[in-house]
Amino acid sequence: AWEYDPQTEMYYLHLFSRKQPDLNWENEKVRQEVYDMMNFWCEKGIDGFRMDVISLISKEPGLPDKETGINGYATFNVSANGPHVHEYLQEMRQKALNNADTITVGECSGVTLEEAKKYARSDEKELNMVFQFEHVEIGGGDYVKWTTERYDFKEFKKIMIKWQEELAGKAWNSLFLGNHDQPRSVSRFGNDNPAYRDISAKMLATCLHMMQGTPYVYQGEEIGMTNVQFPLEEYEDIEVRNAYQDLVVKNKTISEDDFRKAVWNKSRDNARVPMQWDDSTNAGFSSAPASDLYITMDPGKDRPTAKAQMADPDSLYHEVKKLIQIRQSSKALLSRGTIEFVYAEKNQYPLAYVREAEGEKVLVIINPSDKEQSFPY
Repeated sequence: AWEYDPQTEMYYLHLFSRKQPDLNWENEKVRQEVYDMMNFWCEKGIDGFRMDVISLISKEPGLPDKETGINGYATFNVSANGPHVHEYLQEMRQKALNNADTITVGECSGVTLEEAKKYARSDEKELNMVFQFEHVEIGGGDYVKWTTERYDFKEFKKIMIKWQEELAGKAWNSLFLGNHDQPRSVSRFGNDNPAYRDISAKMLATCLHMMQGTPYVYQGEEIGMTNVQFPLEEYEDIEVRNAYQDLVVKNKTISEDDFRKAVWNKSRDNARVPMQWDDSTNAGFSSAPASDLYITMDPGKDRPTAKAQMADPDSLYHEVKKLIQIRQSSKALLSRGTIEFVYAEKNQYPLAYVREAEGEKVLVIINPSDKEQSFPY
């Protein structure tokens, strides 16, 4: 976590890559520099900010060491939701965010329900919403994320219900299954077999877009992009490289073959493959030689493309557009309409809930399994 800088003959703290020094938020001048930069961009007309690991900006007093760190990056006592984080965000609201019409979402690793109610409080003294990760972190094995285990939908269902019910009327949910740090959502939570890919991805999109909160569509998710399977040496993600050295080379706690399969299942590079626009060279992303790209393209023969999806009126792409239109036109969905989960504790499947507002009622039923399910409602 500590990197020596020979020019200053001092060490600096980095919870993640050494290329990402942590700022000292206890320094008032540092905080003001951040607010000045935010105001600069607000004056340019931007709509808001997505704040990376904002829950980690306030450090534990004394900066204590710890034997194990975070995501294989740093051996340091990384404490989320530090003693001054809410104080800093309220100051940020006063000195920057209130100066423009902004939307803010905080990436909050380690956030609890009680902390989320402070970050995304309805009086908007801090942020508009947070990214919490409890639902995307289920299914870890002995080596945390490096597993080929499928997630438990019953546990997923329980977590989604908890966050929907507990934040209702108190804070605001971010609705997501995929982003640049997660594997592809249809591979992780659905079925990425070409025969089921679209209908499975439609199911996941419907589940999120009808819930209370703000849905997020990560690039490629709207066309059903899936996980990839590269040779280990082709992965660029520092997390994969660090985990390989730790688990396979140094401690020999997992075989290289098992680690490779786990990487295929969980690597962040799954979501960092270039966008698949069409069937031309490099899927239309670039005409440069493949060796010049940051990362290899998905080599699959059945990979979806934006061009094909846009040409098919029954595609996932058009389904996502339809879901957005439904949200925009529905009082029960667009507003802070109530959400009530139905048949919640009886069985693993399905997931069902009712949204209601101003006399309008919407029933949503989700079946993520490959078998028919009964629903007595």
